Amino acid sequence: MDGVPETGIEKAGAGGEQHVLRSTAVVSSCTGLSRILGFVREVLMGWYFGTSLARSAFDVAFQIPNLFRRLFGEGALSAAFVPIFAESIEKDGREAANRFAGKIVLMLGMVLGAMMVCGIAAASVAMRFPIGERASAVMPLLRIMLPYMVFICMVALCMAILNSLHHFTVPAVTPVLLNLVWILILLFICPRFGETPGERIYGVAWGILCAGALQLLFQVPALRKFGFSPKVSFDWRDDRVNRVLLAMGPVALGVGILQINVFVDRILALIVAEWAPAALTYAERLIYLPLGIFATALGTVLLPTFSRQAARDREDEITRTLEMSLRSMFLVVIPASVGMLVLVIPIVRLAFVWKGGEFGAHSLVYTARAMVFYAPGLALFSTYKILVPAFYALKDIRTPVRVASRVVFLNFALNILFILTWPKGFKHAGIAFATTISGLVSCLVLGRMLGSRLGGIRWRGVLGCAARIALISLAMGLAVYVAHLWLARGTALLGMHEKIAQFCAVMGAIVVGLAVYAGLAFHVCGAESRAVVAALRR
Repeated sequence: MDGVPETGIEKAGAGGEQHVLRSTAVVSSCTGLSRILGFVREVLMGWYFGTSLARSAFDVAFQIPNLFRRLFGEGALSAAFVPIFAESIEKDGREAANRFAGKIVLMLGMVLGAMMVCGIAAASVAMRFPIGERASAVMPLLRIMLPYMVFICMVALCMAILNSLHHFTVPAVTPVLLNLVWILILLFICPRFGETPGERIYGVAWGILCAGALQLLFQVPALRKFGFSPKVSFDWRDDRVNRVLLAMGPVALGVGILQINVFVDRILALIVAEWAPAALTYAERLIYLPLGIFATALGTVLLPTFSRQAARDREDEITRTLEMSLRSMFLVVIPASVGMLVLVIPIVRLAFVWKGGEFGAHSLVYTARAMVFYAPGLALFSTYKILVPAFYALKDIRTPVRVASRVVFLNFALNILFILTWPKGFKHAGIAFATTISGLVSCLVLGRMLGSRLGGIRWRGVLGCAARIALISLAMGLAVYVAHLWLARGTALLGMHEKIAQFCAVMGAIVVGLAVYAGLAFHVCGAESRAVVAALRR
């Protein structure tokens, strides 16, 4: 897909609108493909590794490059860099913008390179000491995957540059490459690394590193096509560089707090049991699927919408948009939570339990227990993704950061409490429950503060709508349970293949649940239902 002219100004009129629509279609399609491939990847990971120590050690080690990707790559740096880079193109020309981008690229590369070297050295030193079986399984994988941190952060910066130049195809396809390479590694390379999960997991780690390098190389032709050739310069006394660093600081802090929270959860889970981090990861992948499909997309769309309304000083419009967004989100997410609770065992069995694989009966039970305590938080996590853009639109980045920093301590205290008091086999579920409670507290605090900032939000109406949706979701849940029970027996009598029977029973129960829920929703929550249907039609 071609970009726009060098000025970076979008085409006007109908052509410009078509360009935006085509770009949106490409990004949406690639995101959907990436999520499908990501789910296939997790199914294969479950087949090869189950909830073994190898999988748990991999998850803990992979959290560290992901932490820095969030800090220095996606989110914070992109949000700070893109507006200033675009402004530099418009005001100073392409050559000056290249020099500015070159300074950021060099600075980022040097900082990440130094962190990578220190991390590899620290892991190497730790391996010389008796640190226990679980930590010893993490350190070699960490040494392999730390360079991925450099690759993926540089990839994120390149993607930000291309998006600034109104080229969206390559950035949209890039995440697909990781999942595609990961799947190919699992299918064709892992078996050559050995017979045990502990041996095969090294194939995945090296595959991740190769995927990071491939993603970075994939950006080069598009960057050259647009005439982007960063000029290396150590002269960082540049006002634009300072503005990027100042702008990304608060966002990076907020994102970093949340990511550190996830990392601490995984460390505590590894202390609890060698299978616990893996069980939490599988549960999160299933729980966050509806979150990624609807709530994340809604939060992304709301930020520019809120920003335009804030620019016009129309706080009443922000309030109305916020209330309708919350009602619409509840209409989709609450029944998803109930459905997952009702079908938790069948869903996990369908997704991960395959004949001859490592994901056995114990993995099924442990993952299902984590899902039970994650599922009620789905609406809370979705609410958080709607509230935070409203603060950003009002140019208030610090409030979400302050709230997140305090909730981290609450989450940690709850983790310790539940680990100490919950029975063996449920302690990892306590970590999931602590995450849900922390999400509830975050939403309550942010909602109250945002209501004060906007002059009042009609929370009684919003929560009343949520209560009505919860009631009809319970009715739907009963229908889903009965339908699955009946279909499971019917498919068994027909002598279907095991996986086909499971798929038919689960999908049939979901279809029955959707029909029951849709009929009830249009009677009980008509306005919200019509709004969601209209949005889907558009």
